[in-house]
Amino acid sequence: MINKIVAIQGDHPSSLNPKTDTSIFLAKEIQRKKYKIFFYEPKNLSIINSNVVAEGYFIKFNYNKKKFFKILKKKKMYLTNCRFILIRQNPPFNLNYITTTYILDTIKDKIKIINDPTSIRNISEKLYSAKYKKFMPNTIFTQNINEIRKFFKENNKVIIKPIHSFGGNDISLLSKFNLKLVKKIIKKYNYIMCQKFLPNISKGDKRVFIVNGKIVGAISRIPKKGSFLSNLSKGGKAIKANLSSKEKKISNKIAKDLKKDNIFFAGIDFIDQKLNGDINVTSPTGLKNFYDLSKINIAKTFWKELRA
Repeated sequence: MINKIVAIQGDHPSSLNPKTDTSIFLAKEIQRKKYKIFFYEPKNLSIINSNVVAEGYFIKFNYNKKKFFKILKKKKMYLTNCRFILIRQNPPFNLNYITTTYILDTIKDKIKIINDPTSIRNISEKLYSAKYKKFMPNTIFTQNINEIRKFFKENNKVIIKPIHSFGGNDISLLSKFNLKLVKKIIKKYNYIMCQKFLPNISKGDKRVFIVNGKIVGAISRIPKKGSFLSNLSKGGKAIKANLSSKEKKISNKIAKDLKKDNIFFAGIDFIDQKLNGDINVTSPTGLKNFYDLSKINIAKTFWKELRA
């Protein structure tokens, strides 16, 4: 009999926000099916005597309690004793993140891991979008100052994003070319993504949820007043959203490609019906917000598609 255990590789639960966190939302749903949740942090993942081992704890989540989680028992676990592993830590997508994918690669033929560790290592969340350039605003990926300066002259107002950051961190809007800022971001992150600014971001972007190659829902995120960042972690507000036929067509194409590339769960973003270049595969978010707005529980779809 297969153990009814789901392991979650994530940041410590005390750092999570139960009002918006997707990892908790997914865990809460699978608890209803009598699965146990084993939670561990990436730093506590090891290979010992050819076994992939994690030091963590069995945990129970409860939205109704002031403290939304309870640690039941600390445990050193052979991860092959679990039914599923969810990779849910926040980036940055650095060597530490990459190393955990190499470790989990050694057991992925024995246990279902979401998302597939080889695939999230191979798919850069921003560079993956380069093959969909015709659906995007003008965009370049570079660390060459001359190319960035030239791009700015052609587009007048430009967003610059670190390729391997997350959550809206260190994203800047250039209304005039700021060499000092550009050099600072390149020094910190190396490659950056430069994109023509779309002023309609003030009306919000759209986050489309993809599960197992299918569109399963979408929300819109409105930046707070005076901001161009729609990220919920940066004060953006989630509202209901409908996809246009154009957005559906693009989303379906990307969803099929992601399934071919072994990505089970993803989020893709649009601004003004244009793909903004973020293909979220490392730890996609927004399912709890979608449920609060629509009462549609994508977590049920998630586990059903996994046949949990």
